[in-house]
Amino acid sequence: MSPESDGVPGTSWLGDPIDARPLFRAELAALLATLRSLRPADWSRTAVPRWTVHDLAAHILGDYYGRLGHAPDGYRRVFTPGETLEAFIHRTNQEWVDLRAHDSPASLVDALELAGTQLAERFATADLDAPGLGVSWAGADPAPAWLDIAREFTEYWTHRQQIRHAVGSGTDPEPRALSTVLDTFMRALPHTLRRTTAPAGAQIAVIVEGPAGGSWTATATPDRWSLGEPPSGRPTASVLLDAETAWRLCTRGIEPATALGRARIQGDHRLAEAACEIVSVVH
Repeated sequence: MSPESDGVPGTSWLGDPIDARPLFRAELAALLATLRSLRPADWSRTAVPRWTVHDLAAHILGDYYGRLGHAPDGYRRVFTPGETLEAFIHRTNQEWVDLRAHDSPASLVDALELAGTQLAERFATADLDAPGLGVSWAGADPAPAWLDIAREFTEYWTHRQQIRHAVGSGTDPEPRALSTVLDTFMRALPHTLRRTTAPAGAQIAVIVEGPAGGSWTATATPDRWSLGEPPSGRPTASVLLDAETAWRLCTRGIEPATALGRARIQGDHRLAEAACEIVSVVH
């Protein structure tokens, strides 16, 4: 498989493909274990602004159903006139959470187990080179299926961390999942930098330290910033982050200014600051 998908030509700027398919079963098992360990009062704790743990679990179920093509009788997700993608997603997400507001925790967990298992089975045999759904934060529409599927994995992983944090647990440090999440999130770099001017050949390296970390280099080409070009020599700018700061920045759990305060920067500060505007969720 080449970085430039046969199904979605011209996507080499996204970098090497990611195969998140084998990770969905373990992620589901971890989610179910987390939810089954909750005390009754934990379901009412705030997980993200305006949503409780119960709401967030219902939202994950809605994501599963959406990917499987399931919907309650009479419920349709349709754009209203003039609605942006971001507004559509936020509105329909809230509508779904409201529909499940009275589900018991036990029924939610059972439904998550059933739908999550079906989705993991579907993803396990997916063609990574086929066209997938668009990934707006990476500027790819359609995106190659490998990025669409990896994006989906990051969503489930992130929501599980938000539930863990709501009940006083830290981020799950399991390195394989976190490494895949970070690798996927960094595919937002070219889109993040799309309005950042630099001479052709300039390179920005984002380095995440630790067992789950890695290094991603965005190169300015005549057409766009690209993750598909090999690093060459010393980068024009480099940003070193710890893994916790990196994933929270990409999901806007912290703001760019906070990440910059924790980062170690070398080279061109303007380019480093631009890279720290990265966001890898619909925001």
